[in-house]
Amino acid sequence: MPTVLIVDDEKNIRSTLATTFTLDGYDVESADDGEHVVDLVERGGIDLVLLDLQMPKVDGIEALRRLRKRGHRLPVIFLTAHGTIEKAVEAVRLGAFDFIEKPPHAEAILLSARNALRQSDLEEENRELRDRAGVYDEMIGSSPPMKNLFEQITRTAPTQARVLIVGENGTGKELIARALHRNSSRADGPFVRVNCAAIPRELFESELFGHERGAFTGATARRKGKFQRAHRGTLFLDEVGEIPPALQAKLLRALESGEVEPVGSDREVNVDARVIAATNKDLDRAVADGEFRRDLYYRLQVVTLSAPPLRERLDDLPDLARHFLEHACVEHNLPRKKLNADALDRLKGHAFPGNVRELRNVIERMVILAPGDEIDAAAAEISLPAPGGGDDGAIALRGSLRDTLIDVERRVVRQTLERSGWRMTAAAEQLGLERSHLYKKLKALGIEKPE
Repeated sequence: MPTVLIVDDEKNIRSTLATTFTLDGYDVESADDGEHVVDLVERGGIDLVLLDLQMPKVDGIEALRRLRKRGHRLPVIFLTAHGTIEKAVEAVRLGAFDFIEKPPHAEAILLSARNALRQSDLEEENRELRDRAGVYDEMIGSSPPMKNLFEQITRTAPTQARVLIVGENGTGKELIARALHRNSSRADGPFVRVNCAAIPRELFESELFGHERGAFTGATARRKGKFQRAHRGTLFLDEVGEIPPALQAKLLRALESGEVEPVGSDREVNVDARVIAATNKDLDRAVADGEFRRDLYYRLQVVTLSAPPLRERLDDLPDLARHFLEHACVEHNLPRKKLNADALDRLKGHAFPGNVRELRNVIERMVILAPGDEIDAAAAEISLPAPGGGDDGAIALRGSLRDTLIDVERRVVRQTLERSGWRMTAAAEQLGLERSHLYKKLKALGIEKPE
């Protein structure tokens, strides 16, 4: 059960609260002043603190201030018979969860404690999820192009400037946008992504600006648009070059005025969202061809950042490959594997038209298909897409996951046999199989040697 620290200079209050929480199954510790609260918390094991607002040496506000200064996030509930508006405001600013009047009613204090602990658990879970996402979304690279990009992000992120991120597919434009958001003053606000290429044209205005109930068929309730959802945060317009020309004027007006007008409404709504856009299109050419508004283009590109293609940062490939390898092993619950030098050399020799996204898919295939705990050049060769086989090496899902894996295995085995001239011993060695096992696999997969 959770442990509650009760801090109150009145012995009777401490005793009553200790009995209340103990009978409800909590563990209890107590103190008669706020002077030693930090020391008690830093010993470990405290989940919730009940603080008296008025105490002779160190009052509740000062005790909470010291806790927050030391980085402790645990929930705090104030007990008070002498509260003032000023102190309540200060306590809320410091993160107090609740105020309970003295003498506290047992049901009220237990309900508040349960709610505080539940909220604390949710906040901790969210922090862990963000941390995990941060590990996976981490921008990796020490090559000159990446060092230059990191410097530009560092300079740009703290500002309110709009940013246009340009680069080929798979270069990590969204990661750049998220890095700008995380390192800005809006980091605690929402990051809202809009894939402009995926929204049907007839729904684009509603998706971006929202709509009122009854604005069109199917609009059964009022709905906030992406701009409003990004209020006090960041709005990321991915594939901004795909915005329909008829709606570009409305986007320009929203950027200029900071106001949006939901579909079916006669009122405008103020929004405070930093806009970051990304595209793999040549917007200069689109402007020249009349497909993209020149004034909107200039509004979006206050700062332009370029995501370098993988071929221009091959020095980063080993670190990227190892990062994706570790993540794939964890994701698929497989034993840890490693890439040997020959496999890395083979990867460096591939063009990677799909850039970092293609590399990630190739590594995931290696992890799934390569036998043993070391991935060699042969396994790398098998996992690389065939020439003309697509720009990112993605595996197309064919029915269920099991059907897809069988199909991939069939193709890998057949390709290996073809490369070895259907010499069974050579193919078995490349696949890491016994020769007899390879014959059984051919039968199971329905593979026959061509006449």
